[in-house]
Formats: sequence, C-alpha cells, structure tokens
Amino acid sequence: MRLFALEAGGGIAIGFVIGYVGFKALKSMDEYTLEVLITLAIVMGGYALASSLHMSGPLAMAVAGLLIGNYGFERAMSDVTRDYVHKFWELVDEVLNSILFLLIGLEMIALVPGHGHIMIGLAAIVVTLIARAISVGAMVKTVPGVSLDAPGAVRVLWWGGLRGGISIALVLSLPPGETRHLLLAATFAAVLFSVLIQRATLGKMIERLQRQHMPSVEPEPERIGMGSDY
Repeated sequence: MRLFALEAGGGIAIGFVIGYVGFKALKSMDEYTLEVLITLAIVMGGYALASSLHMSGPLAMAVAGLLIGNYGFERAMSDVTRDYVHKFWELVDEVLNSILFLLIGLEMIALVPGHGHIMIGLAAIVVTLIARAISVGAMVKTVPGVSLDAPGAVRVLWWGGLRGGISIALVLSLPPGETRHLLLAATFAAVLFSVLIQRATLGKMIERLQRQHMPSVEPEPERIGMGSDY
C-alpha cells in the first residue's frame, strides 16, 4: 500500500508541477510552433522524469494533460495556437491508439487464454460496472453542487464510463509474470466490453431515454367561430 501511494501520489505531484511549468511557458509566448513543441516536451520529458524517479508516468501525464488541456488551453493559448495544438494531438492520439491496440492484439496472441483467464475477464466486467455505479451514485449523493435532474442522467453516466488506452498502458507496463497475464486478461476483457458493447449502445440508450421522457405535445383543438371581426 505504501509503495502504491508513493508511486501514484508521486506521479500526480510530478504531473501537476510539470503541467504548471508548461502552463507558465505557454503563457509567456505567442508562437504556435514553439507552443506545440512545448506540449510535446511536457509529454516526453515528463514521462521520462516520472519513470526515472519510479513514479507513475501515465498518471503524471494524465494530470499534466488535464491542467494544460483545460486551464492552459483557455488562458495560455491564442486561437491559432489552440487550433494547431488540438489538431496535432488529435493526430498523435489516432496514431498511438492504433499502435496500442496493435500491441494488445500481439499480446493476446502470445497469451493463450485458459479457463481462468476467461473467468477473471468476466468477473472484471462485472466488478467495473459495479464500481462505476457506486462511484456515480456516491458523487451524486455526496458532492455539493452536483445535481442531475434530467431523467436517466445517472444511468447514462454509469453506462458511459468507457475504458481504453490508459488502462491497457498501465497493465502493459507491469513486469512479466503470471500476475501480469491475469491482469492483462481482466483489463482486456473490460476494455473490449466497453468498446464493443457500451460505446455501441450508449447512443441508443440516450435516444430511448429521450423518447420515454419527452413531453407529449397534444394538438390544439380547432377553434370554430373565433375569427377576428376587426
């Protein structure tokens, strides 16, 4: 537990510091080419720094990305820079996602799934859905200012908890061993269910909820003899 807290907490702290330094650097200039390179340096240098200190690189980059992508995106970039940064990282995201899922496929070829892998994969799907329901319910009940009055909003938040790249990247970074194989099978099953089932049915769920709760508009009765006499 202490090692987990050190790795996760250290990764979050490093990500916040790197994100803040990057925000200050972006705010001090207005040159989109340099600013795109700064965002790239934050990712490459920040991940290398976190790994060298035995901290969580993915968590560090997630925190730095949240800081730069929200606070820095609005307050440290011009419209031109914002457009270039968005398009650059959108392209990088597509390329890296393709490589990541290629690695997943190659890893699953090397890993011959047995009965235990299938069972732990199914259990992981159930556990992730239950955990998502608990987290969404706790947020709605306990966090001040959170109000979800729209019918079915909690259900959409629960079913819309999609998982993908970060989960796979974290489990692929584990050292080889039987535990890694079990965790990879569980993570792969949860991500596969999320991509193939949840993402594919989320839009239909929202449409069905809209139809169920959309107020019916009754046609107004015809008015006979109510014409204007003016």
